This record gives sequence, structure tokens and C-alpha cells, in this order.
Amino acid sequence: AVKFACHWMNTKDTKVTEGGLNVTLTIRLLMHGKKGETVKKMREESGARINISEGSCPERIVTITGPTDAIFKAFSMIALKFEEDINASMTNSTVTSKPPVTLRLVVPASQCGSLIGKGGSKIKEIRESTGAQVQVAGDMLPNSTERAVTISGTPDAIIQCVKQICVVMLESPPKGATIPYRPKPASAPIIFAGGQAFTIQGQYAIPHPDLTKLHQLAMQHPPFTPLGQTTPGFPGLDATTPTSSHELTIPNDLIGCIIGRQGSKINEIRQMSGAQIKIANATEGSAERQVTITGSPANISLAQYLINAR
Repeated sequence: AVKFACHWMNTKDTKVTEGGLNVTLTIRLLMHGKKGETVKKMREESGARINISEGSCPERIVTITGPTDAIFKAFSMIALKFEEDINASMTNSTVTSKPPVTLRLVVPASQCGSLIGKGGSKIKEIRESTGAQVQVAGDMLPNSTERAVTISGTPDAIIQCVKQICVVMLESPPKGATIPYRPKPASAPIIFAGGQAFTIQGQYAIPHPDLTKLHQLAMQHPPFTPLGQTTPGFPGLDATTPTSSHELTIPNDLIGCIIGRQGSKINEIRQMSGAQIKIANATEGSAERQVTITGSPANISLAQYLINAR
């Protein structure tokens, strides 16, 4: 999977080269596991700066920066490496048709309109002129304002496709601030049993003390009303419980991930916490939205926990 962004850099020696302006680009790739080791070997050969993120995620972010020719050299080496991996995996396989090389670029949502073009004209032109398949995801990636752009085909087709996408990105810079996508460790499912909360990791249920505390706190405020199929065994609290209210502010650019598509996430938080949650309309000139949570102290603490987790 490939993560990708382009930026103009003001260099004193900007000059016209064979491919147009000698601009500096940054391309960010999402890669799994030890492919990072291979990328290190590409530094000297491509002449691009290549950095690999640290962290416990299965995915690593590889950032490649340099003049356009160095970027494309590094990119072609990566596409060819992916093809080598496909060839190697096919030697012991019964599959007869060779799958294409597939990479995921990540593009600020504000630039996707230019990439698609009026009535899909630009993306169609890129597909036809390069022979690569290009698809722009309909939804933004979690907790970001970026969309995934999947490109697949032969290494040559992919390299030509990336060159054309770079041209579009440089001609139409992102509008406003971009919240970059950052891979997170996969969130484990949660179950509640015997008054304790557990996260599921592989075949094992691991006790989760923080969630257990919230679960027990919620249990101390009867009477309960079951919440139906969505969260078995998790208590809701009815209107007879003493209520209080709590206000917090959330930045406008993060409110989308709290609300979810057509309100799906905020409704889930309402159901799990048993709290009433009201999100004020955006006010002109303000970068934040007011959120009011009403319910028992247990409802409110659980709602806050779930909002922070989002």
C-alpha cells in the first residue's frame, strides 16, 4: 500500500528540466513489515531521501523526498520489487493468471476533485493514456481528511500513472489544512463478562482494566434498560437516574469522525454510553463545535471515553 503527497518547495535553483519544472516532491508509502529493509537499499541508487516510521503498527510509513527524477527512480524500484514478490509467490502456486501490482496512494480530499475531473474526465484520461486502473475511494480514511487512491497495473503503467497524478497535484494544491492519515494498530473487539471487560486478541480474551472500571461504574447506577442486539450485556440507564450535564469542545475538522457516516458513530456512542449527546451547529468564525453530554456521571464518563477513543 502506498501513501503519497506532493508539495511545491521554493528552491533558489528552480530550473526547467526535461520533465518540466525541477520541483521537489514528497511521497509517503504505506508498507507492511520488513519491506522497509528493501527500501533502505534504494536510498543510494535513487538519490532520494527515504525515512521509515517507527512504531508498533503492522503498517509503516515510508517518506520519500527529492527532485522529481529521484522520486520516480525510487518509485519504479518499488513497483518492480512488488512485481518480483508477485512472481516469487506464484512459483509454488496453482494460480495461472498473474495479478497486477497494486499500490495505495493517499491524497488530500480537497485535491480529489481535480484528480477525477469534470464528469470523471481526468481520471478517464489517466486510465486510457497509462493503461493503469485508478480508483478514488468515496470515503475519507479514518481520522483524516485524505482519501485512498488505488492504482494497479504493470510497473510501467503504475510509474506513468504516478507521474500524471503528480502533475495534477502540483497544479491543484490542497485547499485548507490537511489532517494526514496515520495507520493505527487494529482495534480489538471488546466483550463484557462477569463484571469485567476483555479485549479479544487472537484466540485469547485479555482483561482491560480501564474499560472494566467504566463498566463497573455504569453497573452501580440501577435501574438498567437493555440496549438490544448491538452491545449484549452492556447496561443502559433509564430516565430515573439522577442526571447532570457536561460540555466539551471538539475541533471542526475532527467532528466528522465523531459523527460518522449519516450519524452512525454518534448513535453508537449514545447507545453504548446511555447518555444524551447534542452537537451544536457550527458557528461562523469558530474552529470548534460545542458538544453537550447529559446523563448520570457513569453515562457521561463512558460517553467521554468513547468520544476520545474516536
